[in-house]
Amino acid sequence: MAEEKKNLLTREGLEQYEEELHYLKVTKREEIAQKLKEARAQGDLSENAEYDAAKDEQRNVEARIEELEKLLKNVEVVDSDGTDDKRVKFGSTVKILDKELKEELTYRIVGASEAKCLEGSISDESPLGRALIGAKKNDTITVEAPCGELKYKVLEIVKEKSSKK
Repeated sequence: MAEEKKNLLTREGLEQYEEELHYLKVTKREEIAQKLKEARAQGDLSENAEYDAAKDEQRNVEARIEELEKLLKNVEVVDSDGTDDKRVKFGSTVKILDKELKEELTYRIVGASEAKCLEGSISDESPLGRALIGAKKNDTITVEAPCGELKYKVLEIVKEKSSKK
């Protein structure tokens, strides 16, 4: 059997997933149990919309709990503190210039499960993320895209502040 691929996370990503899992297991499960209890008290369950909605919510929450537990079971936290900040690496925040559009963009390189492009974080496995890893300030990188080659210039590698509590 092939070894499962590690889920790379930043320290912040790990904390967010652990908090979400705790919330779902402790608070959300209790809320749903209460909704089911109240819906059962109304009598006939065959035509009870509140009961059906609570059961659907329960299924969704249990599926998310299972997903989070699987993700966290095989996690590797990549800490970027204390490493060379002259090159882009996992956990780096990088400011780049889209050479064609003359537009500045800022992204943080994170694991695939943490990536939220619209919120400024991209996966280290994405074409842009892969191309940025190892780049230095003022380097120009090329990304193969369906529309052709895209070129970006690395303007700045933002030094992360340690977020340890």
